[in-house]
Amino acid sequence: MHEVATLLYFTPAMQSAARQRQEILNDLRGSIDRNQLEVHYQPIINLDSGQVEKAEALVRWEHPRRGVVAPDEFIPLAEEFGLIGQIDDWVSEEVFRQIGDWGERAPAGVQISLNKSPLQFRYRSSVDRWLAAFDGLGKGSGTAIEITEGLLMERDPVVLEQLLRLRDAGVEIALDDFGTGYSSLAYLKDLDIDYIKIDRSFVSHLRRDSQEAVLCEAMIVMAHKLGIRVIAEGIERAEQRDILRAMGCDYGQGYLFSQALNALEFERMLGAGEREESDRQRA
Repeated sequence: MHEVATLLYFTPAMQSAARQRQEILNDLRGSIDRNQLEVHYQPIINLDSGQVEKAEALVRWEHPRRGVVAPDEFIPLAEEFGLIGQIDDWVSEEVFRQIGDWGERAPAGVQISLNKSPLQFRYRSSVDRWLAAFDGLGKGSGTAIEITEGLLMERDPVVLEQLLRLRDAGVEIALDDFGTGYSSLAYLKDLDIDYIKIDRSFVSHLRRDSQEAVLCEAMIVMAHKLGIRVIAEGIERAEQRDILRAMGCDYGQGYLFSQALNALEFERMLGAGEREESDRQRA
């Protein structure tokens, strides 16, 4: 019987990538203590009224040497090496602190949504902390949790239990990146989902009479039949907004409206929007 030789190789480029990955991981471990993380808020617009009604809280890492490190680069590392819980808790606490700081300055009805790592739902203690924070603010109906459909596809009874606890506390649930998985429709009925977010991959090439238009309209009609509201992500052109609005899409998010803003910029945007609405009503 012949032995099969195994050939392993390690190129300089691979070595450089591995070293860079380790450096990012080492720096990430101390990013919270060094005050390098910041929460930004990307507005979500009511497509009928044009008003900001929601916002997604997004974490940004201001690295002293690398500049802004994209979440796509460090969040997977945080999940892989057990740092996501610490980052997730920090983001939640910062958002709740910011809502409390806004106080009466925060316009009524603006809902802040938080992305939650699937790993956090496997620990009841994590959801206990979130619920305590929601209860302390007294604004459960002003918050939402964004989850990926993979969380529902796993059919983990502990996860479903934690999601139902959040729903019972008045926290709304949004299903992010909708349409990119394989079992979205089968699992929508397992939980009372409040929103689906149409993934930007369907919106980026959206044109009238395109396949993307057919798919987007089908998702919107299906969601509305189930009593679910729809947010379209990645809107960058007025044409995309107009097509989605004609289809009955409820909300839009993307650079056409605004990039993610720091807390002060977001507050100023909301204030400017309120003044414009007040001026229209007086006119």
